Amino acid sequence: MTLPVFLADDLEPRAADLTPGDRAHLGGVEGRHAAVVRRLAPGEALDVVDRRGLRLTCRVEAASKSGLDLVVDSLLREPEARPRLVLVQALAKGGRDEQAVETATEVGVDGVVPWQSDRSIVRWNAQRAARGVDKWREVARAAAKQSRRAWVPGVSGVLDSRGLVAWVRDLIDEGGVCLVCHEEATGTLTDLLGEHREALARASRVAVVVGPEGGISPEELEALRDAGGQVVLLGPHVLRSSTAGPAACILIGAALGRW
Repeated sequence: MTLPVFLADDLEPRAADLTPGDRAHLGGVEGRHAAVVRRLAPGEALDVVDRRGLRLTCRVEAASKSGLDLVVDSLLREPEARPRLVLVQALAKGGRDEQAVETATEVGVDGVVPWQSDRSIVRWNAQRAARGVDKWREVARAAAKQSRRAWVPGVSGVLDSRGLVAWVRDLIDEGGVCLVCHEEATGTLTDLLGEHREALARASRVAVVVGPEGGISPEELEALRDAGGQVVLLGPHVLRSSTAGPAACILIGAALGRW
């Protein structure tokens, strides 16, 4: 059974300064959760991760309301995945966008870009955008812990459609690939992955663009194509905004050898 994972945000000394045999204290929210909610006791093991691939396997030496006193047994630095897999997720109602972020994190996405698409029912003004991005980051953080990941996906600021087109152009210029999921596409994602697997593996980033409940508008689709995006069909059924992105990430992850 895998060990429970806690973030090193309030670990003293810093995770990067520790070696096997060192002692440390995990305090803050993470330490109190481990000690008070999870009730980890002396002798039990856990992993502490720094969000950037460093994983410390530790034993509990003592527990209190302030957190855990730990002994570091071993450390492992997990390399960043290449190519990076990025989900561009349109804002969606009913929390379906957050559900997409959660599931995509669990299946291995490396980054998330919120997209205020033309047909998104949910609208983020400046103040709401800051809160929304913070909420998505918290969702990604919790999902990474639940799935025992040492890397926590980053969530960027929200882009409107014009900003997304510029982002895609930069992605292509930097050697990346952009796959736009759309139900009217003629070529399937599985066919593309089979025919261009080696090219995808050499890409710097692979981005998956998923629209809102009302779909990507014709104008947006044309602009994304002009920027270098490849329009693909996920499968024979129309998927919700919450499931399309994670489904695409699983297929891409399998083609890249992650699964």
